[in-house]
Amino acid sequence: MFGPFERKVAARYLRARRGERFVSVIAVFSLVGIALGVATLIIVMSVMNGFRQELLSQILGLNGDIGVYAAGQPLTNYDDISSRIQKIPGVTAAFPIVQNEVLMSGPQGGASGGIARGITPQGLESLPTVANHVIAGNLNDLNGQGVIAIGGGLASQFGLTVGSTMQLILPQGKATIIGTIPSIQSFRVVAIFQTGMQQYDTSFVFIPLSAAQTLFQQPDAATQIQVYVTDPDHDEAIKQTIRATLGGTSVRILDWRQNNDSFLAAVTVEGNVMFLILTLIILVAAFNVISSLIMMVKDKARDIAILRTMGASSGAILRIFLMCGASVGVLGTLVGFVLGTVFCAYIENIRQFVQKLTGTPLFDPTVYYLEQLPAKLDWHQVTEVILMSFALSLLATIYPSWRAARIDPIEALRRE
Repeated sequence: MFGPFERKVAARYLRARRGERFVSVIAVFSLVGIALGVATLIIVMSVMNGFRQELLSQILGLNGDIGVYAAGQPLTNYDDISSRIQKIPGVTAAFPIVQNEVLMSGPQGGASGGIARGITPQGLESLPTVANHVIAGNLNDLNGQGVIAIGGGLASQFGLTVGSTMQLILPQGKATIIGTIPSIQSFRVVAIFQTGMQQYDTSFVFIPLSAAQTLFQQPDAATQIQVYVTDPDHDEAIKQTIRATLGGTSVRILDWRQNNDSFLAAVTVEGNVMFLILTLIILVAAFNVISSLIMMVKDKARDIAILRTMGASSGAILRIFLMCGASVGVLGTLVGFVLGTVFCAYIENIRQFVQKLTGTPLFDPTVYYLEQLPAKLDWHQVTEVILMSFALSLLATIYPSWRAARIDPIEALRRE
């Protein structure tokens, strides 16, 4: 498509001589703009993907991939349902839980709302988010009555340690002749965990399943069966198998997408908006390419006229300036790609360096629920960014190149 003649002339035009520095500087700025736009878009989209993955892993690590809920009546045969689900291929764990909202109070006063979850020892072992992040005590002691495992944020809030006592207050309580009296029960802290998500560490507590059934007045019943699968992104077949396995049992089956639809929708919309906004950076750089090429065409009008009189066709002139603009776009895109991918690979190290340099926290875990800045490269998205940058750069060269090809050599030489 591009012959040796066009390539040599285009390379000559891209190398500035004395008196041509200004056009060359604009071309460099265009290249830098494209590179920064591509790099920024790759970095931001990767951080968005990292946020989504980390938050979902934390949410799914505590709430499960699939939930089997009672429909209109308590799940009294939860042991049988759990064992039947556990045998389904692709299911890694299935266990009952009893969960409800409570008011939590420490020995030194103060109160905080939260969620108390009754769980079996086997079920607690299947929660790596909790089981692998115990910072004090032992989860094996979570047996019997009157024991509890709490998050590190809650322990700091109430000044609790292993062996301390805290109270769970159930507002519904018991009905008496003088009205409803809240149910209050004391629990001894046997374990403290730190998941890294402030929301969970300050509001979730775990108690034995039997203790939760007593506290919430649900004897021999469970709130739901929590199910974990090998591949959460392809769990529809497992949902259908669970439905077929349970047969006539009256249950509702919801996956992690249905349970977190508002969160997923918000992340998706935010990602799309960020993509559109940051694309404007590349678009602005593409307009710089148009400006630099128009100035180059004006500056090289006499050269173009001489080339035309020597036999160069208008198509050859068009291809020369297409190569000039495309070279800036391609090189800028490649530089941005390398810069963006390297930045994503070392983003946490860069964050810590800047944080130490400025002395200002750049990523507060209490705000973002994560302890480090995540980044996950999606190569499909990276390919889209590169192709979009190439396309915008190529489109930016069409008009100036067309103008160059339309120059009348006689008029150009007469003006000179």
